[in-house]
Amino acid sequence: MTPDTLRLTVNGKVHDIAVQPATPLLYVLRNDLELNGPKFGCGLGECGACTVLIDDVAARACVVPVASCTQRSIVTLEGLGTGAHPDPLQAAFIAKQAAQCGYCLNGMLMTAKALLLRNAHPTESEIREALRYNLCRCGTHVEILAAVMAAAGHDGAAEAGSDVAS
Repeated sequence: MTPDTLRLTVNGKVHDIAVQPATPLLYVLRNDLELNGPKFGCGLGECGACTVLIDDVAARACVVPVASCTQRSIVTLEGLGTGAHPDPLQAAFIAKQAAQCGYCLNGMLMTAKALLLRNAHPTESEIREALRYNLCRCGTHVEILAAVMAAAGHDGAAEAGSDVAS
């Protein structure tokens, strides 16, 4: 089958990509556009490692067909900020040392960013609910929660011993 040429807007830049319409968005982002923020995790849309923003809504790029993304705004981790000028959420993750292996960070950051875009000052329980389907196996849940709380303008850190999945 001959690929279609699809126009995608990713991180504010327009790209014309020759691709099969049913190709997962994740493959296009990583293989064609060389954006490595979104990770391949489960391939089933369950772990969250591949999360991107599509029109400011968190979406699992491994299960989104690329053809459904034309005429929409896609933002990856690379589109949030830079090393020199990180997004406030990224800066909070750095300040709270909310990383261990880092594999889940893309999903945690992008899901938290979507939450903060629709609710600038979520409660701890709203943050927990938003992040509950993002898997982290390294145990940085407390630091991740503290980082999102800080980015949301809450003073102090999350309670010690908290678990995002609670």
